[in-house]
Amino acid sequence: MKLCAVPKNPWKSDCACVSRRGNGIMASWNQRHGSRMREAKMFMLVLLVWLLPLLQALKVSPLIEKVSDHKDFKKLLRTRTNVMVAYTKTATSGDSHLKLLSDVAQTVKGQGTIAWVNCGDSEGRKLCKKVKVDPSSKRGGAELLHYKDGTFHTEYNRPATFKSMVAFLKDPSGPPLWEENPEAKDIVHIETEKDFRKLLKREERPVLMMFYAPWCGVCKRMQPVFQQAATETKGKYVLAGMNVHPAEFDGLKQEYNVKGYPTFCYFEKGKFLHHYENYGGTAKDIADWMKNPQPPQPKTPEVPWTETDSPVFHLTDDSFDSFLEEHPAAVIMFYAPWCGHCKKMKPEYDEAAEILNKAADSPGVLAAVDTTVHKAVGERFKISGFPTVKYFEKGEDKYTLPHLRSKDKIIEFMHNPTAPPPPEQSWEDQPSSVSHLGLEDFREALKKKKHALVMFYAPWCPHCKNSVPHFSTAAELFKEDRKIVYAAVDCTKGQNNELCKQEGVEGYPTFNHYNYGKFVEKYNGDRGEAGFISFMRSLRGRDQVKKKEEL
Repeated sequence: MKLCAVPKNPWKSDCACVSRRGNGIMASWNQRHGSRMREAKMFMLVLLVWLLPLLQALKVSPLIEKVSDHKDFKKLLRTRTNVMVAYTKTATSGDSHLKLLSDVAQTVKGQGTIAWVNCGDSEGRKLCKKVKVDPSSKRGGAELLHYKDGTFHTEYNRPATFKSMVAFLKDPSGPPLWEENPEAKDIVHIETEKDFRKLLKREERPVLMMFYAPWCGVCKRMQPVFQQAATETKGKYVLAGMNVHPAEFDGLKQEYNVKGYPTFCYFEKGKFLHHYENYGGTAKDIADWMKNPQPPQPKTPEVPWTETDSPVFHLTDDSFDSFLEEHPAAVIMFYAPWCGHCKKMKPEYDEAAEILNKAADSPGVLAAVDTTVHKAVGERFKISGFPTVKYFEKGEDKYTLPHLRSKDKIIEFMHNPTAPPPPEQSWEDQPSSVSHLGLEDFREALKKKKHALVMFYAPWCPHCKNSVPHFSTAAELFKEDRKIVYAAVDCTKGQNNELCKQEGVEGYPTFNHYNYGKFVEKYNGDRGEAGFISFMRSLRGRDQVKKKEEL
């Protein structure tokens, strides 16, 4: 008899025994134990099916609140101000989202709340139906909605990445991250100082680093230019961006002399060489500079207007009255050297003076006074803004001419000096249903209104002027609704400039939506009356739905 080795797999022998006795032993063994094995396999299968939901749940962080009851859901929104809710088709369809949100929940702990509603189980299905959410229609069987201060805020439609979700929950109304812009794909986006050091150490190509802050207006204007330059120079140079506004980067800012945003630093083989300072440059300017990077040139001091070859008569405190005695008709521009509008007007004024001040039959002459130097004249005529243009006839201050800015207008006026058109009536003085607010009454007025749409504006801003009639029409339509107000703040008036800064106003007009005085979101919709009206109607419609649900 040939003996068999002990089989490696007791359920299936590989032994090639030829002995009948050996075959008989194995057949007997299988007969006794085979049925038990089948039972064991079946038990394991049942156990696995039972454990699967439990294993699934274990992947979800305890910081994610599982909600299925409508009352619990309303309580969650009532007690938390910043909530992201993941609605999933089934317990498993949102697996990838829930894994990611588990990490996000840990990072935003104390700042935001993440909840999960499984629309696949019986209770969750009822809740999803009540809040009108159907994740089955979404790709991946999951939908992310954000709630702010107890009400729906927005659908989360930014990238499903850890960094984007954390940034969103820390500032739900803030702008998207720069790296979320598809057009910025050729920018190397740096997150940490460690990554920054690694880049400088490994990169052989020249690096131009843009240190920026997300809220900085100049940075926002430069970003499209910078990303275009990155695309055009891809492969030759590295253009990188890094948000260094957080306090953790104070040491880095000090090291590279970052005193404002943006600051551009140029590196070769890890060594800092120059700053780039052409903030008004184009993508081509950046690309050309990278070919021959030079340190910033010392700024040439601006030559005072009085020292240029200007045909304008430049007056002083001492010469002012005698000049008017000699010239019975004169237009005088009161200016400040630093004033941007004055600088823009100077070439036009010089060209007009070239004709008027040198012609033998001129109807009058042009002169100018720097009121930052010759203060007595400025105080005498109560000059408070620049440029101020006045017409003097026989020594008398006859007209103030805010509309004279171009060469042709100035010459035309001098040939026919007539009173200027009456000043435009301010928006505040016009009858309308818009509530005009200032620093002193802004907070108190908005606390009383469930929905306030506030327009922050400047009277001289063309886009603001275009929006005024449409905004006023919308305000008129809702004037009987005591829970709604359309309000406006003139950011150039008194202390309102400080208020506008506090409310994040970086350009005009800016529209903000408030709920009982709390900022909710920026309005970026259509600036016609249809846009302003439909926005408020959607808010009131949402209120009605919520009221019915509570009843």
